[in-house]
Amino acid sequence: MPIDNVFGTTVDLLAKNIDLRARNHTMISANLANVETPNYTPTSLSFEDELKDALKVKKGTPAVTNPRHIPLKGESSSLQQVEGRVIETPSTTPGKDNNGVELEAEMGRMVENQLMYNASVQLIGKEFEMLKYAIKGQ
Repeated sequence: MPIDNVFGTTVDLLAKNIDLRARNHTMISANLANVETPNYTPTSLSFEDELKDALKVKKGTPAVTNPRHIPLKGESSSLQQVEGRVIETPSTTPGKDNNGVELEAEMGRMVENQLMYNASVQLIGKEFEMLKYAIKGQ
């Protein structure tokens, strides 16, 4: 059994999610750093839909019965191709200097992103703990 198939798609998905969340954190941090920069338009990284598309099962594989399920077999190479899409998120009410950063909204996005990042790190840690348990039997 190749080592790549030990976890199925789960570890690949979590690793990619952690990577993309780190990139998103960098963008949100840049938005916060430029809160007083004239004519600054905030950006964000959109990747959730791409990750979902990469996990769609091909014909002939078991169907996913719930949208929250992660397929057991998937194209890990398609997961690796997900890079996310940088989108500009201008404010509906820019300030006097035409700055589009809304401090409260950006802080909320940062907290949400950090929570999702931490959850992914904990889940991937649990996957490795299960492998360790299976190997040692303790």
